[in-house]
Amino acid sequence: MSAPAPVFAPIFESAQAAEMPALLPRDAQLVGLDLGDRTIGLAVSDGRRRIATPLSTVRRKKFRADVERMFEALGGRQVGGWVLGLPVNMAGDEGPRCQSTRAFARNFARLTPAPILLWDERLSTVAAERALLEGDASRRKRAEVIDHVAAAYILQGALDRLAALEAESE
Repeated sequence: MSAPAPVFAPIFESAQAAEMPALLPRDAQLVGLDLGDRTIGLAVSDGRRRIATPLSTVRRKKFRADVERMFEALGGRQVGGWVLGLPVNMAGDEGPRCQSTRAFARNFARLTPAPILLWDERLSTVAAERALLEGDASRRKRAEVIDHVAAAYILQGALDRLAALEAESE
């Protein structure tokens, strides 16, 4: 008996977002990830893939353990695809954090059949921080939730783009 073949999920760039919906199962949720050095923020979409909701934050340790905790936090949801925030610099170039994110995506693609969309996340954390400040969240509360709120901003941007592409094709 031979070992199972590696999964190798497809990885798409933001500009290739139009190619992703064809690979998504009907009513499957998308999961947004905001990768940080110490944490991973998680957000989920509804089944119709219209609304992003912050879910939780995973404290990073090692890649495999991080992925296991991500799957635990998702609690058996039907995940159709992943939206991974790509930390592009304001000038549009990519630095070391982008390289780290791309490496995470390549490693993660071996563990999931669901497609991965690398989404330009410029200003997502700023927008999340602003929303939390407007909601009068304390500094402590902001620190607890900022990563998964930023993941929801990343995911919502991708959901809005996917919805616009769907409307254009009708």
